[in-house]
Amino acid sequence: MNNKILKILEFGEITKRLSSLAITAPAKQRAEQLIPSGDFDQVQTALRQTLALANLMRIKGQLPLTDFQDVKPSTKRLSVKANLNAQELGNLLLVLSLANEINEFLEDLDDEKIDLTAIEPILDQLDVPDILFKELEKSLDYDGEVLDTASNTLARLRHDIRSNEEDIKNRMAAYTKGNSSKYLSEQIVTIRDDRYVIPVKQEYRGKFGGVVHDQSASGQTLFVEPEAVLNLNNRQQNLIAQEKQEIRNVLKHLSNLAREDITGLNKIAASLTELDFLQAKAKLAKAMKASEPRLTKDHSLNLRNARHPLIDPEKVVPNDIRLGGDFDTMLITGPNTGGKTITLKTAGIIQLMAQSGLFIPAEEGSQVGVFKQVYADIGDEQSIEQSLSTFSSHINDIIAIMKNVNQETLVLIDEIGAGTDPEEGASLAISILDFLRKKDAKIMVTTHYPELKLYGYNRPRTTNASMEFDLKTLSPTYRLQIGIPGHSNAFAIARRLGMREDVVKNAQNLMSDEDSDINKMIAKLNAQTKAATTDRNHLETSLDRSQKLEQKLQQALDWYNQRVQKQLDFAQERANEIVAKRRKKADEIIARLEKQKGVKENEIIDAKGELNSLERQADNLAHNKVLQREKRRHHVSVGNQVKVLSYGQTGTVTKKLSEHEYEVQMGIIKAKVSDRDIERVDSGNTQPKKHTVRATSAIRRSTAHSELDLRGQRYDEAMTNLDRYIDSVLLAGLDTVTIIHGIGTGAIRKGVWQYLRSSNHVKAFNYAPANEGGNGATIVQLK
Repeated sequence: MNNKILKILEFGEITKRLSSLAITAPAKQRAEQLIPSGDFDQVQTALRQTLALANLMRIKGQLPLTDFQDVKPSTKRLSVKANLNAQELGNLLLVLSLANEINEFLEDLDDEKIDLTAIEPILDQLDVPDILFKELEKSLDYDGEVLDTASNTLARLRHDIRSNEEDIKNRMAAYTKGNSSKYLSEQIVTIRDDRYVIPVKQEYRGKFGGVVHDQSASGQTLFVEPEAVLNLNNRQQNLIAQEKQEIRNVLKHLSNLAREDITGLNKIAASLTELDFLQAKAKLAKAMKASEPRLTKDHSLNLRNARHPLIDPEKVVPNDIRLGGDFDTMLITGPNTGGKTITLKTAGIIQLMAQSGLFIPAEEGSQVGVFKQVYADIGDEQSIEQSLSTFSSHINDIIAIMKNVNQETLVLIDEIGAGTDPEEGASLAISILDFLRKKDAKIMVTTHYPELKLYGYNRPRTTNASMEFDLKTLSPTYRLQIGIPGHSNAFAIARRLGMREDVVKNAQNLMSDEDSDINKMIAKLNAQTKAATTDRNHLETSLDRSQKLEQKLQQALDWYNQRVQKQLDFAQERANEIVAKRRKKADEIIARLEKQKGVKENEIIDAKGELNSLERQADNLAHNKVLQREKRRHHVSVGNQVKVLSYGQTGTVTKKLSEHEYEVQMGIIKAKVSDRDIERVDSGNTQPKKHTVRATSAIRRSTAHSELDLRGQRYDEAMTNLDRYIDSVLLAGLDTVTIIHGIGTGAIRKGVWQYLRSSNHVKAFNYAPANEGGNGATIVQLK
């Protein structure tokens, strides 16, 4: 991407904000050097990485990162056999510790909850060398302070140093607190030349013997190391020298270990930097209330309620900006300070942000292209004295654009052809636009020339647009109106300000027929647009009411189906109870008869009466629809035609899975069903095909809902219901459905995603938007 466009659109202000949100020094530098990419795959990957960090921050919080120094200078020194100092090694320890903390941070993360596929290559680099890490952790802290545990020798030396120092202090305290204190200027112990001394008055210099190390400015005080502590101080200096040597040995040992992992250290530091950089992108998206843009292959733009990211959010006016699709060239007209230039800059900087892997300040669903180059000629010079130089600069910039323009270019030109004679400028602008359009570039320009309003009306794949102006307040609203050229408001404004009516009418009569035609065209377009807007608002209101009514009807239908099913289940249970009782009674009668050796005739008659009674009841039960259905269920074998009640579909039994479960083939779908959910269909009782189709359609409408709620169900129950539900919506021909699984422990959510991954009928799936359930629901697209 050319540097000029970055400067014109103030992209540096975006990278400054991004840098301020990074934590580590390397990531801040990485953010400041960010430039847009013209490679589609790179942009797509960068946006997916930003999405991964945004989701991670939303669900888990910020990564456990803190500032560290770039390790490249240290690893470069290691590569040339140099040893590192304690501060450099402490920085390496910090880097490895951060890598471990991030690994632990992500360890218990639910993979079904957050998709981190886009950053997996980065996370894979956080492989901490255990031996080096343990040695560094044992030997020093993050600030480079070498610990006693670095080596046994160092621990012993430091113990001896502390013990000897205590002896020195005790000896010196005898001088400051005993009878000798009267010979001292002050009762203190101080240090000179790294040795403990006492301040002795000049006249008593010989009282303590030893060595004089210093004297006061007046010469009245001498700093004397008493003879009694000379040996202790000598021993202290010797121990300190040994300590320094041992520290050098420790640092050399650690440097040698680090030298073996130079490549790994560089990878870990680079990964931490990249994660911090991506997290800064996610933070920027949150701060700007930005959304993930969708990329288009045809370089079209569709920005919904786009906002300029550098304007105060409380003051910025959002606009819908489209380019590509129905038109490739947009001509924006309107009054000065009406927002034309800001509209150009908004489209441009949002495009640059998206191509840098940043979320954009626009509503969800906004689309951007991926351009190899974005060119702009946007200037603010309005001085009459500089009009010639302004025009020359303007033309030079356009010439440079024309040399490089192609179908992968976005061109933004402010006040095309301005700064010269209006007639010549308009003709030149039209010619320039014709050239750019032949190159198939995407073009947005602003202009004051009325001739270009007709250009936008007459040329194919070209449209007019304007910035709205409120005649009541005589001020711009900064709202973009696509399809409507800017209308001259001079006469209306003059009238509102009190201009004489005869003067205004005379001015209107002086207008040329061509100008009058343009204004009539604009007035007509305004009227058509207003009518279309009114119709759209009416349709949106009607659609909203219809959707609410549909939702209420669906809820009522669901309630009705549940009540019907409960009644059927109750009737079935009652029928089963009756059959079981009568069967038990019959068994008792037969058993009683078998036990009796001599049965009297009247008893036989009575028994027959009871049996006949049971037979009549059984005959009544035989006509019970619930029992008939129950009978048909229990006489099913492989090859039988059955009706699956939950789907309302007829199929063939292909396999008996267990005592109460069967596999049924319904068209292209095989489903596992229980014997309670099927009825055997007799070939002689099949209904005409036409009637069956109508019944099936009705059942589909009543059972194939666009949502499935699994909340509150046990895992096995939920998975069975999900399997049946997917089959039913496939039969019903639905394209998109919603699975509501809730958040909870995540077990059902994980099971749902595992099932969807393994299904050949699922095209794609992901979490629902935040306003439709977020992580508690999954949107599924079916093939």
